[in-house]
Amino acid sequence: MFEKLFREAVKRCFAHELAEPLSETESKLFYNRVFENTGLVIGWKSLKNYSIYVLDKSKPENPSVPTLDTLARYIQDAPYTDEIKRKETESHYPYWFGYKNKILSAQHNEITNASPKRNKRAIIWVVVPILLLVTFAFIVFSKQSKETEFTADFANTINENENGWMIKYKDSNNWNKRNQNPGYLTLFTMKGDNWPDTTLQPVIIKNLLYREISSNCFVAEVHMQDFIPRSKWQQAGLLLLEDSSLSSRSVRLSLGYNDYFGGYKRSPEIIIQGISSSGKSDGKPEEFIHNVLFQLDSVADSPVLLSNLYNTSLRIEKKDNQFRFLYAGGKMTNGAFHEVGLKTLDIQPKYIGLFALKGFVDDTLIQPVRFRSFALSSDECH
Repeated sequence: MFEKLFREAVKRCFAHELAEPLSETESKLFYNRVFENTGLVIGWKSLKNYSIYVLDKSKPENPSVPTLDTLARYIQDAPYTDEIKRKETESHYPYWFGYKNKILSAQHNEITNASPKRNKRAIIWVVVPILLLVTFAFIVFSKQSKETEFTADFANTINENENGWMIKYKDSNNWNKRNQNPGYLTLFTMKGDNWPDTTLQPVIIKNLLYREISSNCFVAEVHMQDFIPRSKWQQAGLLLLEDSSLSSRSVRLSLGYNDYFGGYKRSPEIIIQGISSSGKSDGKPEEFIHNVLFQLDSVADSPVLLSNLYNTSLRIEKKDNQFRFLYAGGKMTNGAFHEVGLKTLDIQPKYIGLFALKGFVDDTLIQPVRFRSFALSSDECH
C-alpha cells in the first residue's frame, strides 16, 4: 500500500510514473513540492531511498505514520498546516488511514464484483484478517506516536518533574514568573553560559528547562514571540547535551545579539547562531552558523526590520551524525523555515533544553523571553 501511495505522489509531482530511482535533484524538487503544498517535511534523502525501495525492494524501508500521512495529504490536496497544528488537531493521521481504508474498500469491492456467487465465507476469511490487521496497526502506530512525539503549547503552567520536564540551576525568583504572560513560558536572560572557560566557573545556565531525547534521530523546534536581543551576549534558543551536566559535548542554536568583531568597529547585529562545544574547559567552541538577520543601525531607516522578530522559530533535524539547522521569522506564525546550516557533528545528544542567557556580564539587563511552543518527535534514521 505504501508503494501505491508513493507512486501516486511521484506521478503528481513529476507528471509521469516512477521508472527509475529519483536523482538528488529530483528528490530535492519532490521535497520542496511536498513542503509547499502541505507545510510538512519529508527529507529528500528519505524520498530518494523510498524510490529505490519501491523499484527493486533491495533496501527495506519502514516509513513512519507521519510520513505516510504527509504523502496522503499531498496527493489529496489537504489544507496547508504545520507539525504543531497537525499534532494538536490531527494526531490520528486521518489522511493516511482514510487513504488506506479507501484502498481496502476498493479491493473488497473488486473481490465482491468479480464473482457474485463466490462463497461468502471465503470472502470473510480474506476481509476480516485485513481489517483486524489495520485495526492492530492503527493501535500500535498510535501508541508509538504518543511515545515518540511530544508537543507543548505552554497554555498551562510548566512545572519541573512534570510531563518529562526537568530544570537545572533553578532561580526561584525568576522561575516563579514563568507564567507572567498567559499562554507562554517566560524565561529570562540571566547571567550564565555553557561556553567553556577556565576563568569563568562554574558554568551554569539558570532555569535551563530540559527533557530527555528518546530517539537517535529526531526533529525539534521551538517558537518564540517578540524577543529582540538588545545588548551583548543576550540570546535564547535550543540546547542539545550529551548528558545532564553542562560539561558534556553540546550544540546550541539561538537568536542572539552580537557586538564582538575582534577589535573592528561595526554596528551591533541580530544573528542566528550555531555553536558546538566539546565541553572541555580548555577546548574552544566552534561557531558554525553566523547568520546575520540585520544590523541595528539599519533599524533607524527601516523600523519594519524589527517586525521580523515578532515570531522566531528554530528547528534542529538530526539523522545519525548529520544535523540540519533551520530558521523562520516574521509577522506570520507559520512562516516558512529555511536552512541556515548543515553539519556533521560527533555528538549523540540525550537531552534537549530551552534556554535564555546573557553570558558572564553584569552590565547587561535581564530580559524576558516568551516561548510560545515546543515540539520534539522521532524521525527515521538512514
